[in-house]
Amino acid sequence: MARTDGDTWDLASSVGSTATGVAASRALATKQPDPLINDPYADALVNAVGLEHFIKLANGELCVEGDQMLDRQRMCEQIAVRTRFFDDFFSAAGAAGIRQAVILASGLDTRAYRLNWSPGTVVFEVDQPEVIEFKSQTLAKLGAEPGAERRAVAIDLRDDWPAALRAAGFDPSAPTAWIAEGLLIYLPPDAQDRLFDNITALSAPGSRLATEHMDMNMLSEEWTKKVSEWSKRVGSEVDLKDLFYSGERHTARDYLSSHGWQVTVESTRDAYAGNGFELPEDLAELAGDSGYLSAQFK
Repeated sequence: MARTDGDTWDLASSVGSTATGVAASRALATKQPDPLINDPYADALVNAVGLEHFIKLANGELCVEGDQMLDRQRMCEQIAVRTRFFDDFFSAAGAAGIRQAVILASGLDTRAYRLNWSPGTVVFEVDQPEVIEFKSQTLAKLGAEPGAERRAVAIDLRDDWPAALRAAGFDPSAPTAWIAEGLLIYLPPDAQDRLFDNITALSAPGSRLATEHMDMNMLSEEWTKKVSEWSKRVGSEVDLKDLFYSGERHTARDYLSSHGWQVTVESTRDAYAGNGFELPEDLAELAGDSGYLSAQFK
């Protein structure tokens, strides 16, 4: 079902189900004999959501060796590159003395629990109320304890989330490490700009931001056809291409660079190489100029 203004979701429907799919990939990678990443909570969260196809994905039951989309090694490498980029971003921010972190559209992200945070760090998680409640309750039942002071901010990013963030104790005078992982493509172009405007307005000098840099060709018919095929093959009733917003949009690199941020983009190929992997050529063609963006506010 295509997106509409004011639509809502849980972790088994619409945009929420994409968070469950990403968690299933982390669970799969964590279960390998020589795991590329370690998310000890991903499997339990996926099972708690209860979507059979993502439970099978997490268990490796949908893997097809040599398949472009469902090859186990390919899937594990892709999620490892993505996960390590954002993990390392927070680690570097902490080493630089930043003690305030914000995870936007946090979904089933477990970094507040599984990363080694510097003492005194406060981690804010922002997402829809139902998503926040589900994850908080599920992790509590598992006996999971955050590694930093975790403050959940239950609000839709289309609402006045900056006010809600401040109400939760966010300090705009302190440098902040922000991540927006896997989020931008699900925002209308103007909403993406507003997101960056709000982040900029809340950022003290020295703040950092990490997100994906999208090649606009990624929204081509060929690319959307690929992601639609993947969702169908894993058995999802949600067609991923229906969740994307098309239309002209600024790239994150260009927009942030023009709003006071010093931006660096690591290409997908270089990100793979930095983890000891080789990006398959067919995936390189689809990725184009895409990569992983980090930025620092001047």
